[in-house]
Amino acid sequence: MDAISMIASTLLAVGLHEFGHAIAAASEGLQIEYIAIFLAVLFPGALVAFNNDWLQNLPHFASLRIYCAGIWHNVTLCAACVLIFLSLPMILHPLYIHGEGPLVLAVPKASPFDGYLSPYDIVVSVDGSNIKSPHEWISMMDEVNSQMLAQTYETRDTQNSQVLNHRKGYCVPDNWTEASSISNSCSDEFAAFVRLPCSDSSLVIESLSGENRLEGKHCLIAKEVVKLKKCWNGWQMNGTDGTICACAEDESCMAPVEIPGMSWVEITYSSPYSAECLKNNRNSSAYDENLNLGPTSCGGTFVYVGDVLSVAHLVHLSAYQPRWPSIIFMAHIPNLLEKLLSCCFHVSASLALVNSLPVYLLDGESILEIILSYISCLNRKHRQKFQQFCLVGGTILSIIFFSRILYFILVVQK
Repeated sequence: MDAISMIASTLLAVGLHEFGHAIAAASEGLQIEYIAIFLAVLFPGALVAFNNDWLQNLPHFASLRIYCAGIWHNVTLCAACVLIFLSLPMILHPLYIHGEGPLVLAVPKASPFDGYLSPYDIVVSVDGSNIKSPHEWISMMDEVNSQMLAQTYETRDTQNSQVLNHRKGYCVPDNWTEASSISNSCSDEFAAFVRLPCSDSSLVIESLSGENRLEGKHCLIAKEVVKLKKCWNGWQMNGTDGTICACAEDESCMAPVEIPGMSWVEITYSSPYSAECLKNNRNSSAYDENLNLGPTSCGGTFVYVGDVLSVAHLVHLSAYQPRWPSIIFMAHIPNLLEKLLSCCFHVSASLALVNSLPVYLLDGESILEIILSYISCLNRKHRQKFQQFCLVGGTILSIIFFSRILYFILVVQK
């Protein structure tokens, strides 16, 4: 899809650029000799050739208008891409819901989320904070990662591999902790939790060392604990007042024991387009074909422990949800349109910028020559020297700049 977007954007930008030259030349009565199509390195290009003698006889302003027409057409295309991109939620409104939760388009097999998140799931929240768009997904993961780095910095002098995270806790019933095992390590689906004090004291991250490592440490089933009420102030829940501990009398605030350099992040999702959920909705008397499938339908919660920021980029998300399950096969279309508009904007802007530079064989060479002809204080010899200096310098700098871009695309990203 990336290659298709790049080729389509390049063809559109180059075609519109040369069409601008042709329209401007025709308006001045200038004859077009031929049109050429070529391949420049990896990108297609085009060329509109004029009768040079007729072009030299035109007034300077008319010639400048012809040479600048391609650039202005590219600038107009950039403006159109921006307007369409901003209007896309309104354009797609009849078929798609925008900004009501990011829709999962794909989860690579190499991602740790594979098997937990599936295509067409909707991400509801991260650490209790509602997520409305892919941008909020990345922002929240970045915030969680920043908290982890701050905690690691505070505990950088500790000799132990485990530390107590005093920011995220769960109200665990006392009978759970009484029945749970207290051991040095937890296996399988169990995770280590430690009791937190229910006080408003300042944040303290305590290292667990020696005999204290086993004191108050319980192995609990994580997937059951995450369903419980939250306590302490590490959660980013919407509309909360940052309560330290709000557990009942028969409950204790328990926090997971984490490894430095790794984050504990709780992700809630829904699967409204899954076959099982759709079947349940059809069996419901309240089912409607136009029903807006809410984010709380047929979902779940799981915990990921590790480097959250890099893993977050491995999930392909869309800000658009299909309004009806019957058009779920069209879920990729908004993302493809956004990618195409973004790619078209960048290619067209780059083409306009390149042709504005003083570089040999490009529009910038002729534009520079015409602009210098308006400077009466320079004689013809000085203008030619100054023009050659600008062209040589601009060409060398452009070659260096674009060589670095190609190196980054072909070598670094690969």
